Amino acid sequence: MSIVLPPLLCLLLVAVLLWWLLASGWAARIAMDLPNERSLHATPVPRIGGIVLIGIALAAAAIVAPALRPVVLIAAALALVSAWDDRHGLPVVLRFAVHVAAAIGAVVALHIDVPLWMTIGLVLLLAWAMNLYNFMDGSDGLAGGMALFGFGAFGIATSGAAPDMATAAFCVAAAAAGFLWHNFHPARVFLGDAGSIPLGFLAGSVGLAGWARGLWPAWFPLLVFSPFIVDATLTLVARLLRGNKPWQAHREHAYQRMVAGGLGHRRTALLWYALMAACAASGLLGLQFAVGGQWALVVAWLVIYGILAAVTTRRFPLPART
Repeated sequence: MSIVLPPLLCLLLVAVLLWWLLASGWAARIAMDLPNERSLHATPVPRIGGIVLIGIALAAAAIVAPALRPVVLIAAALALVSAWDDRHGLPVVLRFAVHVAAAIGAVVALHIDVPLWMTIGLVLLLAWAMNLYNFMDGSDGLAGGMALFGFGAFGIATSGAAPDMATAAFCVAAAAAGFLWHNFHPARVFLGDAGSIPLGFLAGSVGLAGWARGLWPAWFPLLVFSPFIVDATLTLVARLLRGNKPWQAHREHAYQRMVAGGLGHRRTALLWYALMAACAASGLLGLQFAVGGQWALVVAWLVIYGILAAVTTRRFPLPART
């Protein structure tokens, strides 16, 4: 019950609180997401889901996993800064500086003892995790689904060796499930930066914490969250090669092209859920393999993603104007 009750409470609290905020009209008064050139929706939608999801998930994680409290505090600070950015906007340079500072804080708080060059790499990887999660938060049910499957896999992987971390991960996954009740198509509420940025930070930080504690190899969190990592990274690289500004709003991600190309939000989300479930399940299974088998699994997924990228590009080409 100690590993089940906190996540269940998170799910109920998020679902009920969001229902009340939407029904009472407070959701629209607090923050609205207005359509822009990146958006896949045509009407304003409240974006308070991240405030509720992150607030409840972080409170629960701080209680059940004391070792993660420094990371939780940094995530809370990120949520506050991102909530301000949602309402008032922050310069790109300042946002990136905050993300790098948060990444440095996480590496220090988790006592990662690696060479300097690797420390710099981990900081940049965490900063990228925050931003890529934000970039991938643009379709109904997508970012919440990634949190559900990703942190759910973290919880299952650590349920025996580190029940405190497992409970914390399940709390985030359950909070995401409560959010999805209102975010699956047609979405009545969005995450906003206050939700997507801290979720990306938590995904990277918990993945790093598990690796530092010897709970899983480095490839495991990367595979579990690979649906977001691969799409965001390939899109960024392609845009840089075409000379586009990386911070410029666009609709070139695979999920955006799938939604706009005729699949719609619901079918796109379900296809991505299948991919997320396959990554999580194969990752959990791969933890039981010998080292050679684990690397074979990683290579197999690289091949799969190469095929998926080719098929998606052919079936859902880039917009005529980007």
